[in-house]
Amino acid sequence: MNVFYGHPTCSTCKKAEKWLQQEGIAYEWKNIKEETPDRELLRRFLEEGQLTRKRLFNTSGNLYKELNLKDQIESFSLEEVLDQLQADGMLIRRPFLTNGEQVTVGFKEETYAEMWQA
Repeated sequence: MNVFYGHPTCSTCKKAEKWLQQEGIAYEWKNIKEETPDRELLRRFLEEGQLTRKRLFNTSGNLYKELNLKDQIESFSLEEVLDQLQADGMLIRRPFLTNGEQVTVGFKEETYAEMWQA
């Protein structure tokens, strides 16, 4: 089952959801602020190279800027990165869509078509 982590006021999330609905792709919606993706799932996606640290973090978000993470995330250990991401889901780039095996962050129609259409 696809799990879509988004935020209710995120315009990019709304565009992604609209695309998924138009394409008839089922998903379970979760509020990323209330429920973050599983720590071990994030670990695996980072270790396998499906996501980079910079790609996974919501670099345009206020919290990312307030915490001055730009100059820190590459020097963090993997555990420190995971701690940050688990502490506040708003640090994770959204929408975050996964089926447990693959993942996309952000929304680009071409990427969604490539990854999520059967």
